[in-house]
Amino acid sequence: MDTGQIAGLLEPFLEQPLTLPALQQISTYINLLLRWNARINLTAIRRKEEIVPRHFGESLFLARHLFPAGGTDQRLRTTDHCIRVLDIGSGAGFPGLPLKIWAPQIQLMMIESNHKKAAFLREAARALTLTDIDVITERAEIVAARPDFPRAEIVTLRAVESFEAILPVAKSLLARNGTLALLIGTSQVTRLETLSDIQWQPPITVPKSSQRVLSIGVLP
Repeated sequence: MDTGQIAGLLEPFLEQPLTLPALQQISTYINLLLRWNARINLTAIRRKEEIVPRHFGESLFLARHLFPAGGTDQRLRTTDHCIRVLDIGSGAGFPGLPLKIWAPQIQLMMIESNHKKAAFLREAARALTLTDIDVITERAEIVAARPDFPRAEIVTLRAVESFEAILPVAKSLLARNGTLALLIGTSQVTRLETLSDIQWQPPITVPKSSQRVLSIGVLP
């Protein structure tokens, strides 16, 4: 898929176009995703024209709300390290890898318990020449139980199973004053009330969708 088509499909999700190198990375990512998808089930969406808005559009919509200035955003670094982002249930890499494309300086950790999908994530990171990425092939509950595991400044979730069960796990993986960013269905918004200590912003409707929202909350 050429970069011009990708840029056009992403336009509703972004305030300004991506750089050409970023668009080229997405083109490489799509080709790799389709090749692997013929062997293992990474996504039920198989048409490139649908993959770009549904997967990349949503993920980059989240990215621009977390870091409006992209790779130049001053919030990408704390006093002693680059911001840690933890993506739970990464699957085919969304939203984690597009977030890394948007903000290359972040330290990205992706939890994916399926070994074949984890292998894809490692191959995708290599093909896209992305560094400072750690793919963790364990269940999130097991990772959260490890007291030595570094807590993240940002935890992301998208299309995970057992949504209500994973919410407290996600919160436990947050550092103090950390941000929880969720791409969810509108029907799931009321379930966020179970995390009463998270300060939630009003949900933001995802472009090109009436049923998908971005919910962002902060753990004081």
